[in-house]
Amino acid sequence: MTPAPLTVAQALAQARSLGLDRFDTQLLLSGLLRQNRSWLLTHDDASLNSEQTARWAGWLARRADGEPVAYLLGERGFHGLTLAVNSAVLDPRPDTETLVDWALDVLADRPAGASVLDLGTGSGAIALAIRQARPDAQVSAVDLSDAALEVARGNGARLGLPVRWLQGTWLAPVAGETFDLIVSNPPYIAEGDPHLRALKHEPALALTSGPDGLDAIRHLIAQAPAHLGPGGWLLLEHGYDQADAVAALLHAAGGWADAAHRLDLGGQRRCTGACRASPA
Repeated sequence: MTPAPLTVAQALAQARSLGLDRFDTQLLLSGLLRQNRSWLLTHDDASLNSEQTARWAGWLARRADGEPVAYLLGERGFHGLTLAVNSAVLDPRPDTETLVDWALDVLADRPAGASVLDLGTGSGAIALAIRQARPDAQVSAVDLSDAALEVARGNGARLGLPVRWLQGTWLAPVAGETFDLIVSNPPYIAEGDPHLRALKHEPALALTSGPDGLDAIRHLIAQAPAHLGPGGWLLLEHGYDQADAVAALLHAAGGWADAAHRLDLGGQRRCTGACRASPA
C-alpha cells in the first residue's frame, strides 16, 4: 500500500515522534527534496510526492536503527570536499579534519613534491583533502579492503584529484619506499567496547584493534620509521582518551622525537604525532 503523501511539516513531525535528532532529520529531508535547510523552514506546507514519501519512511526506519545519515544520503562533506560514502567505509568525522590540518602544517615546511602516505584510507577522505590543499604533493593511500578502495578511487576520479591507491596490509604495499609524511586514522576501539553497538552499520575492520584498541597503532609506530625519510613525521588519530597511551608507545619504541598532540573540535587530544629521530 502506497503511503499518503506528506507535507514537510508532517515529515519532520514523523521524525520527531521517533526521537531522531532535529539537525540530522533536516539534513535528510533536505537531501531527499534537494533543497537547503532554510527552504524547509519556509515551506513547511510543501508536499512530498508519493515516491519521496515512501523513501522517507524507509530512511526514517534505517536512521532509527542507527544507520549514519551519510550512508542514507550517499555522501559526506569533509574538509571542503563532498565525498561519496557507503557501508564499505567509515563515515568521515569532522574531528578527523584535525589530522588533515596537522598534516598540512607539516607539509608547509616541505618543498614541492613532498611524499605523503595515508594508511587505512577508507573513503580516501584524508588523502584527497591533503591532495586538494597541496596539489604538488605526491600522495599515496593504502587500504586492506577492495570495497573501500573502490569508493576511494571513485571519489578521486570524480574530484579530479590524483592519488596512488594501493591494496594491502598497512605498509606492506610500499615495501622499500620512504615518505616525508605518514598519516593514519587506524582502527582504535577496543574489542568488546559497548559503544560498538552504536556503530554496527560501519565496517568493523575499520573500528576495532585488539583488546585495548591499540594493536594497529603499535604496529604503525614500530614499522613507520623504516618508511620515513630524514625528519619525516608520523601523525595518528586515536580515541579521545588514548593520547597518553600513544605517547608512551612512541617513547617505548625509541627512534622518535618531538612527540606532540592536537586537539579535536571538542578540545580533546585526538591526534598524536612524532618526528623520526636523527641517528645519534
